[in-house]
Amino acid sequence: MQLTGLGWSPFFESSFEKHRLQGYSALRIVRVNRANYIASNGVSDFPCEITGKFSFQSEGKGDFPTAGDWVVASEIPKEQKAMIHAVLPRKSAFSRKVAGQKADEQIIAANIDTVFIVTGLDQNFSLRRIERYLSLAWESGATPVVVLNKSDLCQDAEEKKAAVESIAHGVDVCTLSAKCQSGMDLLKNYIKSGTTVAFIGSSGVGKSTIINAVLGFDRLAVNEVSELGSRGRHTTTFRELILLPNGGMVIDTPGMRELQVWGDETGLEHTFSDIEQLSTRCRFKDCAHETEPGCAVQAGIQNGALDAKRWESYLKLKKEFAYIADRQTMKASAIEKARWKNISKYAKQLKKDANN
Repeated sequence: MQLTGLGWSPFFESSFEKHRLQGYSALRIVRVNRANYIASNGVSDFPCEITGKFSFQSEGKGDFPTAGDWVVASEIPKEQKAMIHAVLPRKSAFSRKVAGQKADEQIIAANIDTVFIVTGLDQNFSLRRIERYLSLAWESGATPVVVLNKSDLCQDAEEKKAAVESIAHGVDVCTLSAKCQSGMDLLKNYIKSGTTVAFIGSSGVGKSTIINAVLGFDRLAVNEVSELGSRGRHTTTFRELILLPNGGMVIDTPGMRELQVWGDETGLEHTFSDIEQLSTRCRFKDCAHETEPGCAVQAGIQNGALDAKRWESYLKLKKEFAYIADRQTMKASAIEKARWKNISKYAKQLKKDANN
């Protein structure tokens, strides 16, 4: 019952059964600050450490626990801590590429049912940024909802909402002001007992203020946002899963100044379904949508059915996804090459030992 209150379900039970027979416990990660973890069994919280075997077998950052993960652990009550041996398969995960040139995955939040993409209705507002977030949200496996905060600072909130609805196909869009406690009831329809939601967005969009409003008290620190460019500082510096009064759970994440794509193009195709459908009307199946005769995409741009800036955004994201796919292929090839090199080295050593 305690685990059910943390979002435990048959999905996780089926993966955990073999570990239960070995005497391990299932814990949910409720806080991550770099390599420091805190996990809960629904009754007690445990500071956690990664076992050496787990760390050795991990191939990248994406293999390590994050907020919302269910882990296989051995509790050590006398030392008031637990050791993490494995991460259970995730039903959803919001990921991005790590900063820099390395092709590695950083998972922001795991096992979430709804991901709230928060943007401010001030100078932070950007349709192109929302498209980027939507592509990764659909990629995550969770259901995206766009939250337009700071309606109290915007004179044309309804116009901006309509603009977002025109590019967020099949996605609910909510307009509210967390500071003024206006429109907050809209979020309650998505935050139910046993479900997990995550708030994702740039710095200064008001994620912590919204969560405080949902909680009914100020639990998270809030920084004032500079009017110059509407840029905010990172109020949240770690990822945390917070239990709500109604039994739901919310994951607060640090603001993101950079959001590089990760995954295949599934989320991209969902976000830009209008372009995907339009391309099926082209005269040629292999149309590059440039100068070919009978190109429905170019015709759509010409007649105004497709916004040229949206088309440019699509091309840019598609290029980024293709780049990530190439880097992942190169990485996998390098890992396989290194593995066979080690096997060959080991075989030569065995032959040498046998001859001696």
